[in-house]
Amino acid sequence: MFDLLAKVTGAFGVSGNEEEIRNTIIEEIKDKVDEIKTDTLGNLFAIKKGRGKKIMVAAHMDEIGIMVIHIDEKGFIRFTNIGGVSSFTSIGQRVRFKNGVIGVVSYEEKLDDIKKLDLSKMYIDIGAKNREETGKLVKIGDTACFCGDAVRQGDFAISKAMDDRCGCAVAIGAIKNLSQTDNEIYFVFTVQEELGLRGATTAAYQIMPDFAIALDVTGTGDKPESRLMEVKLGAGPAIKIRDRSLICHPEVRKLLEDAAKRNNIPYQYEILEWGGTDAGAIQLTGGGIPSGVISVPCRYIHTPSEMICMSDYENAVKLLVEAIR
Repeated sequence: MFDLLAKVTGAFGVSGNEEEIRNTIIEEIKDKVDEIKTDTLGNLFAIKKGRGKKIMVAAHMDEIGIMVIHIDEKGFIRFTNIGGVSSFTSIGQRVRFKNGVIGVVSYEEKLDDIKKLDLSKMYIDIGAKNREETGKLVKIGDTACFCGDAVRQGDFAISKAMDDRCGCAVAIGAIKNLSQTDNEIYFVFTVQEELGLRGATTAAYQIMPDFAIALDVTGTGDKPESRLMEVKLGAGPAIKIRDRSLICHPEVRKLLEDAAKRNNIPYQYEILEWGGTDAGAIQLTGGGIPSGVISVPCRYIHTPSEMICMSDYENAVKLLVEAIR
């Protein structure tokens, strides 16, 4: 399962530029579903057909990154964020553009107070001599993801883009492990979640499911001096109660709880006081869609070194399969 995780986290897929990760997912699932299609925004639909309940399972393909807004005369690149990029965790990191060009993120040396650091005071150095040389490799509007190869250490895995390629890997695992079901399952790998749940919004209107389950990562409260939060690595997937985008529907939450108890799958409850998920957009579709979330606990979210516990990821696959079977 780690090999799949490494494959999907390694693919390029900054919000609005999800082509590479979408093709990677298609290669993994093309022989395991009845139909594959994409929509205008780029959402990927993988459908297992049936005559029972119409169920939407959503995991977002996109990752945070940067976009080029200016190249100066010396060839240094000024940039803006795509999604929740922290100026402090970006210092000294490498970024990779879609064409493979690598750059280093740094900041203006004249900055006299590091507390005043923001993205407008930062730049990317690709080792070019001038504006013309940089322009041959990188253009205004190009995007780049942060570098961070997947590594496994015991039961832990570290990589860039666990948010939310881990959710994508859970969905792929469910597709491969789900036997015949009377229900009609729409596995949707959504785009532009990091920019405001955009892909899930349009995808849900196209499907109009009976209920939906989103897959994402969530923060933890198990680090030194963390925010107060019950979620911790290694205690199982988290069944969401609420976040800033939704209060999960009680019937979907009960479905997940019952599936976990029936199959002795460890789980914990999640109340996230910041951030949202695709389920927040899905629930508001049409006259309302009952929605819930399975979350994989993750440390250091929105950094190039997001950390999960492999057993949480594996149990999330089991929980999803049992809930939608």
